[in-house]
Amino acid sequence: MELRTRPYPFAWLGYAYATTVGFVWGALLSRGEIEKHGRLWVFRGMPSWAFGRGGSCVGACYLTDQNVTPAVLAHEEIHRQQWRTFGLAMPLLYWLSGRNPHTNVFEVNAGLEQGGYTTKKGTVS
Repeated sequence: MELRTRPYPFAWLGYAYATTVGFVWGALLSRGEIEKHGRLWVFRGMPSWAFGRGGSCVGACYLTDQNVTPAVLAHEEIHRQQWRTFGLAMPLLYWLSGRNPHTNVFEVNAGLEQGGYTTKKGTVS
């Protein structure tokens, strides 16, 4: 399934709000480096309870402990673009797409291998 690329009306407002929330959350809880990679803010050293799986993208903020590689950052950049397209509808749409990354359209669109969900030899999670 192809995801929409044209932003929802007023998606930018939800994206800006989510980015603000992610930035505050990351700034308060991060015990590592805070970096900017392109348009993505990366907050390292987050406690494991503060994000899902290996990390979570909230607006333009990627919250993680140490799961930062070029491939993961490329994957998270696509999630940032999804936030820009869907705005505050993103969390609901993501949830409706399911927890299994192999069937979640947002994870598939962002690249399962880049996100660490598969390898060239097969499935890892």
